[in-house]
Amino acid sequence: MTPRELMVRMLPPFSGWLALAALALPGGSPLRGVAVALFLAAGPGAAVVRVCAPALGERPAEGPVERRDPDFARHCDLLERLMLVLFVSIGAVMLAATVLIATHAFSARRVLLTLTLLTTLAAFCPPLRASPPPRTTPRTPKGSAQ
Repeated sequence: MTPRELMVRMLPPFSGWLALAALALPGGSPLRGVAVALFLAAGPGAAVVRVCAPALGERPAEGPVERRDPDFARHCDLLERLMLVLFVSIGAVMLAATVLIATHAFSARRVLLTLTLLTTLAAFCPPLRASPPPRTTPRTPKGSAQ
């Protein structure tokens, strides 16, 4: 693993720990709000999508018959990952908050701490392997004479 890959991998958990540290700032501080909002909007999703990246990149986007944009597949894949990061993060926030509300332990600090710990755990997970391409040659049954 190169230092750049390590830095990209650890950026979401670092932003979570930074958001937790920002809670020490005064309540109306814009820096506090920005740090927490950025982490909640992208941190957990970025860590999970990084784990799933090889499986997501297995099948590239298919464009229309007339291709006017030669980078269509690359742009579509980037947009897909950005939307996945956003919606997985929002889903994780909703799930963590719901669980904490159901257990009567809800607080913003606990939601942020839970998501930071889960993001850190996801950052240490290895990426999933892409499944092998489907076989195009038909297999003959065992014992057949072909």
